[in-house]
Order: sequence, then C-alpha cells, then structure tokens
Amino acid sequence: MKMHNADATCGIAQAAVITGDWWNVLVLREIARGHVRFDALAAELGLSRKVLTERLGRLVASGVLRRSLYQRRPVRYEYLLTDAGTGLLPLLVAMQDWGDRWVLGDGSLTATAAEDSAEHARVHSLTGTRLAEGLELPGSDGTPRDAVAPEAAATVLFAYPATGVRWEEPLPGAAGCTLENRLFRDAWPAFRDAGAAVHGVSTQLPHEQAAFGRAESVPYPLLSDARLQLAAALRLPTFHAAGRTRLKRSVLVLDRQRTVRHVLFPVDDIPHAVDEARRLATAVAADHD
Repeated sequence: MKMHNADATCGIAQAAVITGDWWNVLVLREIARGHVRFDALAAELGLSRKVLTERLGRLVASGVLRRSLYQRRPVRYEYLLTDAGTGLLPLLVAMQDWGDRWVLGDGSLTATAAEDSAEHARVHSLTGTRLAEGLELPGSDGTPRDAVAPEAAATVLFAYPATGVRWEEPLPGAAGCTLENRLFRDAWPAFRDAGAAVHGVSTQLPHEQAAFGRAESVPYPLLSDARLQLAAALRLPTFHAAGRTRLKRSVLVLDRQRTVRHVLFPVDDIPHAVDEARRLATAVAADHD
C-alpha cells in the first residue's frame, strides 16, 4: 500500500495498513474466537483458499500472527495471535461496540440490550458453541485461571460491568453489580453442592477485584478481562463508560466440554437470573453424572 510520506510517523496510518483491509480484520476476529486452523477459518469466512492464504501470510509477515505446527504428515499449522496481535483485541472490541451502538443501534449509550437487537441475537447464538481451549484470565490474585473450571461439571460464567464505580450518568443496566455478586455469593454453596463452578468476570483490574472480593467475602474466582480476550472470543456486548470498556451483564452456563449450554441476556431481573443460573447449572451438571 502506497502511503503519504507524512504517514511514516503516524501510528494510525501504520495500524491502518494492517486493519484497513476488510479480510484482515475478519481473519483476526475469527482467530480471536478460537478458529485457528486453516479449514476452520475458510469455513467461517467463506473465503477462497487462495485469498485466505494470502491474508494469513500478510498477517504473519506483519507480526500479528505466528504459525504453530500441529501436524507433520501432511504439514499443518495453527495461526495464533502474537503479543502484537493480542494488542489489537481492544480495537476489534471497540469496532464491535461502535457498530452495535451507531450502525446496528440508535446511538444510545446503554449497559443492556433490547430483545430485537443485534447484540441479543449474537449472544443467544452462542448456545451450542465451544469456548476455545487455553483461554485464561488473571484471577484476583494475578494468577491466570481457565475461564471454564476444569474440575467442575458445569461452569456459570457471569459478566458484569463493574463494582464500586460511580457512573457519569444513569445508564440502563449498569447498576446492580454488587447485588449480583452478593446473590451469587449467598447461592454459592448450592452451586458447589450441585458440582457447578461460578466465575465472575469484568474488565476491572485484578487488584480492584481482589479488594472487592475481600470486602464482600466472595468465595468464587473473579476474573479480569481487562485485555478483552473473553470479550473478543465470545463477541460479548460491551459499552464504554467511566474511562473503560465494560462488559454488559450476561450469564453463560457451560458444560465440562466448554460448550455453551444456556445464555441469559439481557439480565434485567438480577435475583431471577441468579436463581435461573443455579437451576440451569444444576441440570447441566446432572447430565454428567
């Protein structure tokens, strides 16, 4: 791509060389979702093998992807994000947030979603999909944890905007995060007895989550998606407020095989959602008995 001389020192222009191509962005979107093998990428994108090979080669050459051998006969590679590629995830999530709000929505800033919205359809379409292996998020102690508890027959993964944040303006769906955590805390023995794990996830930093967890005696892990890895992997809906990208409130119930079995979104009635999550997780865990 030919660039104006002034663009040589412009980070926006340099990033646009990589992200300004439609197919490059969609390839990165799918790899963030866990579709890291050539055939899976081709199937998801509906792209010719020739064009896909070309785009993957460019992204590897640009340093945002690396090839990892997983089969020798015949030779086959997985395409994985480098640190530079992982650094593009917030950009992908910001593009999705902007599209949800300004193209697919009416421009309103909200922490929830209407039932006829694109966000609603996208999140509910997660049912039956599998979360990629190896997706780890920092726990409140800074130690990486699998988003899906490997020892549990079911995992309840509930996303929430933030605790202890004063929003600049009243935002539909933003309030109630402390209440939600308290209700999951109080119900945690029932989840545990059913063989189900509970993971709370927000984009707050681990030390912020740790302080909240201590103050509220939270017995389950709080995971930090500050780098937006989970948001990108599942295309979770977000909104930007109080200086940070936030996850909209949702609840996913996954089985031991990492498959999303149930989705609750939007979550407008928090006590009902916690009760429903317990009922659904208990049923999923019982399937593995």
